[in-house]
Amino acid sequence: MSVSYLAKGLKQRGHTVVVVARGGSFLNELLKDSDIIFKAMTIRSRFDRNAIRQLVDLVKEYQIQIINAQSSKDRYITVFAKFFYRLPVVLIHTRRQVAMSVGGFIQNIIYVKGTDKIVVVSEGVKQSLASKKIPESHIQVIYNGTPKEKYQQIDPTITQRLKEKFSISPDDIVIGSIARRKKQDQLLRSLDLLGRPVKVVFVGIQEDDELRKIRSEFKLPHWVYYEGEVDSKTALNYYRVFTCTVLCSVSEGLSQGLLESMYLGVPVIATAAAGNIDLIRHEYNGLLFPDENIEALANCIKTIHSNPHLYKNLVSGGITTATDTFSIDRTIKTYEEFYTRLLSSRKINIHD
Repeated sequence: MSVSYLAKGLKQRGHTVVVVARGGSFLNELLKDSDIIFKAMTIRSRFDRNAIRQLVDLVKEYQIQIINAQSSKDRYITVFAKFFYRLPVVLIHTRRQVAMSVGGFIQNIIYVKGTDKIVVVSEGVKQSLASKKIPESHIQVIYNGTPKEKYQQIDPTITQRLKEKFSISPDDIVIGSIARRKKQDQLLRSLDLLGRPVKVVFVGIQEDDELRKIRSEFKLPHWVYYEGEVDSKTALNYYRVFTCTVLCSVSEGLSQGLLESMYLGVPVIATAAAGNIDLIRHEYNGLLFPDENIEALANCIKTIHSNPHLYKNLVSGGITTATDTFSIDRTIKTYEEFYTRLLSSRKINIHD
């Protein structure tokens, strides 16, 4: 999603944008009705010679000046293409999640010596790379943004069906979590500390043995719903039925889910870790709790429900954050200025 927003935004600003990804991929679907140049490529390994050759041909065909690789195999083939074919391009790698490992000394050399810069989406990701011996001077923070256009996809009829499906009444506390499997067990373990039954809606996961065991030990009759994978357009409708959104992740780069919740006026609660700290100012636009502090998480949920003044302030602060500080327009402008500086400093000319 973030790549598609950036590509479309740069195209609207008059730049030539070529997006390379697997044919039939989600990114391919997102861009198929746009005027972005899309080229299908399957990268079979980090050393895929055919993919490297295809990339070199694309650089020459479209006079590409900047390559911005977004995932693991892409990063390798872009470095090898630039090095072995002496491509006159600026090479940037983007990291969107906290780095658990960057592969050790040799891989560090490839990532640092082989690139002009590494872009990260939050200070949390930057610090995770720095802890793996990537020089901070080689890392540029550019925050993700959220585009207002996507919120036009919300359908009130879907929201109403969800209220009926979960039998939601005005007095219910409905806690939402829209994410892949990211320590949602913490949310379940906090429920009995709330002192009253609540409803929890998980979007993006199915119940597994660990979550099932926690649910079997509830002392209060909570309702827990697992919606599994839901397409991004439909998922936006779920926020309209939530009292608050909870994200228990400790590896988040910069959560689109939290931004979506803020944009739609739903207070957010998240672990005080990684990119969540960049996004949330405690008691201004959301609440933070220490990872694995279940009591603190429960207190955050109770506070949102019991303190109308704070609730109102969190909603207001969240909307401002999503529509201004982390707007997609600001992200695109920052990328454009960053690319321009690099091109200017490297004096890149495709005709050299």
